[in-house]
This record gives sequence, C-alpha cells and structure tokens, in this order.
Amino acid sequence: MAAAPTKKILIADDEPDILEIVGYNLQKEGYEVHTAKNGDEAVDLAKKIKPDLLILDIMMPKKTGIEVCQLLRAQTAFKETLIIFLTAMSDEASQISGLEIGADDYVNKPISPKVLVSRVNALFRRVLPKETSSVLQFGSMQIDTVKFMVTIAGDEKVLAKKEFELLHLLASRPGRVFLRNEILSQIWGNEVIVGDRTIDVHIRKIRQKLGIDCITTVKGVGYKFDLP
Repeated sequence: MAAAPTKKILIADDEPDILEIVGYNLQKEGYEVHTAKNGDEAVDLAKKIKPDLLILDIMMPKKTGIEVCQLLRAQTAFKETLIIFLTAMSDEASQISGLEIGADDYVNKPISPKVLVSRVNALFRRVLPKETSSVLQFGSMQIDTVKFMVTIAGDEKVLAKKEFELLHLLASRPGRVFLRNEILSQIWGNEVIVGDRTIDVHIRKIRQKLGIDCITTVKGVGYKFDLP
C-alpha cells in the first residue's frame, strides 16, 4: 500500500518569529510547511500549492486573515480546506467572525507551539476520507448512514429523519462549528420556511434521545459535535 501523501500546511503571519517557530514544530511532525508574510502572499501561494490546512493570523497587512478566508472559501477548490485562525486572546469578536465565515478552529496568541501542533493533528484526525465506510464511530457511539440508525454501546436510539440528518451533519466534521443558516440550508433546504427555533427543538430532542451531551452550543453562532 502506498504511503499517504504528506499534508501541506500554509502559515500566514507578519511576525517572522511565529513563522519560524510554528513552521519548525510542524515540520518536526512530518508536515510540508509553506509560509507567507501577508494576506496577498497567502492567497497567491494557496492557489499555487493547494494546502490541506491554512493557519492564518487575523491581523495581517494587505489582507486580514478574515479576508483571506472569505476569498478562498468562495472558491470551490477551497471549500474543504481546513483553516485555523491565530488571534489575540481577548478578541472574542474576531473569533466569532472567523467561525462564521468558515474557520475550523482558532488558537489564541501568544502561541504555544505544542498546543498548536496538537490542534493541527486533531483537525486532520477529524477529517474522514471521502471513501470512508457508511458508519461513523465515536467511542461507543455508531452512526450508520445507510440504515439511518444510531447505537450507543449497542443500544439503538430511535431518531426522526431530520434529527438523524442533523446529527449526521454535525458528526461528519467533529469540532467544526456549523452556522445556523448553514444547518437550515443543508437539512431543510427550500422545503419549508423554518427558523432558528426549529433547530433548537431538534437539537434538544437529539440530546434527550441519545442521553449523552455530544452537541455543544456556540452562543450566537451555531452548533458543533464534540464528544467529551
């Protein structure tokens, strides 16, 4: 069997020390690392090398990390690219903005290289290959997308169709925050006009039926699947 290709990571930050330290630690983990000093460089290099993961400083010259994320997410080639933001610890507004436009995670500054590497490794572990089986496994929980069945420690949990679809959507990208309008679009589409309250009710029912807390509310943003 051929070895899996080395994952490519693009780090964009205007602080040379961060590029050097983060790059060094990620290379030690076996990743192929590329760097950019500003937003424009990040966009150009991303289009050229097609990285598996982008690590973007929010406050960069020429284009901010938010602007880079928005620009790339609008292109089909980067819909599934993982994105981590680097942000000031107290900058909650930027964190929320980043998640709303499609970031998968964020790491607070000052950066601990060990923490960042562990978050990168965790993100790659969460991304299931396209040719994966129809069963998602999380500890004792199994989500069977063919049988529309959820079992926990062998005990079947009966969910309504929309409840199952919502759980499966969130579980397909553990740890990723799904926005409310994103959930509405993917689960209900144009079938009927539904509001935020509909999502809340379905989430509450899923929690009650499963009997475990695997869905986290991100206040003012959306929901994520996150088993303890």
